[in-house]
Amino acid sequence: MELELKKDRFDAYEAGGELTLTQEETAETIVPDYCPDIARIIDTEGRVYLHSRELRDGKAEVSGTVRVTVLYTPDGESGVRTLEFAMPFSAESDAKAMPECVTLLAETEPEFLETRALNPRKVFTHCKLVTRLTGYRRTETEVCADVETEDAGLCIEKRQETQHTTALTHILEKDFTFSGELDLSPGRDGAAEILCSRVAGTVTETKTVGSKLILKGLFTVSLLYRSPEGACCSASGELPFSQVMEAEGDAEGASASVRLQLTGADIQVDGDQEGRKISVTLYLHAAALLRQERDVTLLCDLYSTAYDLTYDAKPLQLCGFAQTLSRRQNVRETLEIGVVAESILSLSAVPGAVSVSREGGSVTLRTVVAIRALYLDEGGAALAAERSVDVSCQLELPEDCRVCARAFCAEEPQGTLGDRGIEVRFPVEFRVEAASRKKRVCVATAKISSDTPKDLTGAPSLVLRCKGEQESLWDLAKRYNTTIPAILSANGLESEEEVPAEKLLLIPRKRA
Repeated sequence: MELELKKDRFDAYEAGGELTLTQEETAETIVPDYCPDIARIIDTEGRVYLHSRELRDGKAEVSGTVRVTVLYTPDGESGVRTLEFAMPFSAESDAKAMPECVTLLAETEPEFLETRALNPRKVFTHCKLVTRLTGYRRTETEVCADVETEDAGLCIEKRQETQHTTALTHILEKDFTFSGELDLSPGRDGAAEILCSRVAGTVTETKTVGSKLILKGLFTVSLLYRSPEGACCSASGELPFSQVMEAEGDAEGASASVRLQLTGADIQVDGDQEGRKISVTLYLHAAALLRQERDVTLLCDLYSTAYDLTYDAKPLQLCGFAQTLSRRQNVRETLEIGVVAESILSLSAVPGAVSVSREGGSVTLRTVVAIRALYLDEGGAALAAERSVDVSCQLELPEDCRVCARAFCAEEPQGTLGDRGIEVRFPVEFRVEAASRKKRVCVATAKISSDTPKDLTGAPSLVLRCKGEQESLWDLAKRYNTTIPAILSANGLESEEEVPAEKLLLIPRKRA
């Protein structure tokens, strides 16, 4: 007779493919007629805007543009001028690199960006891009939790265990537009023209209420601008934002990991405010991974003391450990510039990819941070300096967990002029997602020969023996066709925890 089993099903996502793609893009750009000739290139900035991400039969494709800003000294003029242009790019994986994946998350960053002048009216730009792709597929986990029978005559003994697991239950995506105004402080000159800008977004708070994810954060906007008098100035500020993302089904109590990706930006001087207000419009794509914790009951083993019972078991993999954490490292470095600087115009610190190494439970995270400074020398000429520094941090995690980490510099770097150059101070935040899976076995199907009782002829009615070091009372009860309550009762014990390994136990055979 086939036993009816109580089954529990739940859906989740799992990573079905992870890839890192690198590519190089080059472009020759003509300086527009309205721009003066180039005398000397000072620096090059680049922002990546991702426009599309698609999955087609297991193949991942992304496309976007690198918005390049070249700062240069004009020929025959003083001050700093800017040249802006877009470099389109696309990246794709091999066919079937993301099998059965239904959602694609992508991040693209410039690892290298350089522009040189071919002549006063033409520049050559070389860019190396790194694209990180993660595909997720839907999975259905089915577990047997119990035996659906009320027939006490079958004398079925069952072993169940409760496992705590964490599942990636929702992946939310949303495109949204943010608009705000940045006020220049009273001590700064007004702005006539934005030369270049940087934007960093940080999510500071997340909360799930029913089917809604509420997130709050800050956009840090850094500006380099030209004043009406022609001076080169810098400013920065923070703009708070909030968004609501909708989930299918209940997500109450889920923990969220949110990634923000710029898809465009428009930062301009508000002409009606005498250059004291900066209009900021950002176009973004938000992706949120929601994880929910739950307790799962597994039917691990069963037998009958009255009839022959057989079953088939299947292996299960459950997420036994999942943690999202942050570690901050404060960095202080000196950029040696070789000249006497008059003032600092702007500073940036951009971390690269994070490498993960481990020894036992000790995990070391490392990244290379590119530090760049734009400054004025004693003669008022704009110059740039850069340096790469290694930043690392250590943390303790279970040995068998998988670690994924990213690094950010969400706060504006601070700098001071010193005898040796420019001292730069900034925090690097490592955001870590760690998870490990545990293997378990669960009953899948079971049959009992209810028409034929067990033949216990010759089996002893009483056994006297100790419990082995690797044995449990369940093992003894199943082996000698009895039950755990019967063993405890025969030995005057209240629970399994009271049974020492060296104690002789009376093991009575259960009568059908």
